[in-house]
Amino acid sequence: MGLLDGKVVVVTGAGGGIGRAEAKLLASEGAKVVVNDVGGARDGVGADDAAANAVVAEICAAGGEAVANFDSVATAEGAHRIVLAAVTAFGRLDVLVNNAGIVRDKSLMKMTEEMWDSVIAVHLKGTFLCTQAAAKQLMAQGEGGRIVNTTSVSGLLGNFGQANYAAAKAGIYGLTRTAAIELQKHRITVNAIAPIAKTRMTDDLPMFQGIDTLTPEHIAPAVLFLASPLCADRTGHVLAVSGSRMYAYKVVEAKGKFKDGNEVWTANEIAENWDAITKV
Repeated sequence: MGLLDGKVVVVTGAGGGIGRAEAKLLASEGAKVVVNDVGGARDGVGADDAAANAVVAEICAAGGEAVANFDSVATAEGAHRIVLAAVTAFGRLDVLVNNAGIVRDKSLMKMTEEMWDSVIAVHLKGTFLCTQAAAKQLMAQGEGGRIVNTTSVSGLLGNFGQANYAAAKAGIYGLTRTAAIELQKHRITVNAIAPIAKTRMTDDLPMFQGIDTLTPEHIAPAVLFLASPLCADRTGHVLAVSGSRMYAYKVVEAKGKFKDGNEVWTANEIAENWDAITKV
């Protein structure tokens, strides 16, 4: 018996890296998987069916069930067709894993509008569109479901040269929190992962040079947990994974300080009381 026996799962961006590891693990636990990937370069340019087809072949060779889908997450039509692929092939949808992404890194002052728009379109808009399309299907089925998004340390803490990527990933955090609130009444949990792994998206970054312990296979079990009954009714969480370390990200509110008499603060008073205002 697998944790996902009888469940139908869509994994976007599953042609390689983290998405591939997720799709293979979910399939090994009994899920029927739609492997979505346009097959472009890591900057989003181009398209090739080979990547998604290869993952489907791997899953089927291991005794699992999977079909490929090559639509872009960045359009409403593409998101609809991704969900439709699950319903057409397997009759339903139970879990959506939003993993698709591209990178076009450049420092803030050198970034073009096109670099900004393309990354926002795939990561943030794509997560919104696929979440919306999947939620409509899950609500129509009336049996609940699970959505797992992918944010990033870059979005939660910031990272040099990734203003577009960080903004998109920070947006995904906010989207996750809001969707979790709105979809809870439909028994749809919405959580996110914040992975650190060496993939083709990251293997040229200095922090990953000479490191072989931050693999996509370390990330996949977190997604399996969030996609499975083990997650129960937990929703709105960000589960971070860095190699063998697993932890959670939370927004923490400082204790703050009240000004006597309910008076308006002055800028000088804020400066004088900065430590008290910001102490957690």
